[in-house]
Amino acid sequence: MKMKRYLLLTICLFISLITFSQEAVTEKVGLVCGPYIQNPTTTGFTVVWESDMDAVGWVELAPDDGTHFYNTDRPKYYDLRGFGNQVMSTIHHVRVDGLEPGTTYRYRIMMKGVKSFKGYGTVEYTQPWGSDVFKKEPYRFTTLKKDYDKVRFDVYNDIHQKDSILNKLMGDSRMNELDFVVFNGDMVSSLSEKEKIREMYLRTAATRLEGRVPLYNLRGNHEFRGKDTQAWFNYVDMPNGKPYYTASYGKFFFIFLDTGEDKPDSDIEYGGSMLSEPYLQEEARWLEDVVKSDACKKAAVRIVFAHIPPEKEGWQGNKNVEKLFVPILNKAKVSLMFAGHLHQWRVDAPHTISSANFPVVVNANCERMEVNASQTSVSLNTFNSNGVCTQSYSCRVK
Repeated sequence: MKMKRYLLLTICLFISLITFSQEAVTEKVGLVCGPYIQNPTTTGFTVVWESDMDAVGWVELAPDDGTHFYNTDRPKYYDLRGFGNQVMSTIHHVRVDGLEPGTTYRYRIMMKGVKSFKGYGTVEYTQPWGSDVFKKEPYRFTTLKKDYDKVRFDVYNDIHQKDSILNKLMGDSRMNELDFVVFNGDMVSSLSEKEKIREMYLRTAATRLEGRVPLYNLRGNHEFRGKDTQAWFNYVDMPNGKPYYTASYGKFFFIFLDTGEDKPDSDIEYGGSMLSEPYLQEEARWLEDVVKSDACKKAAVRIVFAHIPPEKEGWQGNKNVEKLFVPILNKAKVSLMFAGHLHQWRVDAPHTISSANFPVVVNANCERMEVNASQTSVSLNTFNSNGVCTQSYSCRVK
């Protein structure tokens, strides 16, 4: 009898310890990816990060004026995607706006985990958490200036979730000199496990960008593959809410295109999951309006990013870019296009492989492209994961 009582007490104690341990785990929310900067403008920016449990997140902002961050109560900016409700999510998008152009600000990310949600909105939260827990200094970001004499940026594509290679490539970059970074598609091979997006490449990128250098994301054809393809949108914040958009840095105008898959929608590989033809036609109609806009017309330099390069005799994806986008871009006096997809370096001169009246620079896979653009010329160098310069190119701007 005593043995049974002892065994029963032991089991109860073990269950209590497990329960206590589980409660302790959820007592504090943690950071698993980020923060990183999206959609920067002259008056604001969006901060994106991921937590290890559902949480309410916000950003606190301070001027870079030498005062201590805790000198006074700092303004708070919240995730407004709930349209009146607090957003309780593991992925947080907080827009900071109403700022001054070309001005540096300090910020920290804050959140409180959601332990339970009861009744008509009674929420029990964990202890609040701030990025100053692990980072003594706040993050810093500088809003875009009204004008630029030159811009510097890095381009990566076709990494195919080789995170260790990306880490090495970005570690060798002149990150402190960059105005932004572009991921030009196929950063993954398949989006079949949404929780692994950060492990495939995004956590490394966020760490290297230090919450300071803006990141522009584009889909490649491999971002269209896998059961969790729509999860990609959770990690990006685009100006128009679509995976094709524009950005302006003074008189530098950038067009970011979504080029879809590389084979016909009916191909057996897609199993009936693709619907790209009407989507790309809608994008082409959007592009028609873009090239007519004052921002595009008044720009001194116009640069296009597109994962799949145009070709007259290429696969379906190449032909779609050639047929739908190139005739529109030819009207816009584009300076050049940056592409990937082919896993090899190539420069297509105007009116050769495609009907484009501008050069198309195709970056190889798993390499870093460093670009310097002025209002009269664009020059670039590419580097492999050993830090060796593999290619160089320059051209005059139209």
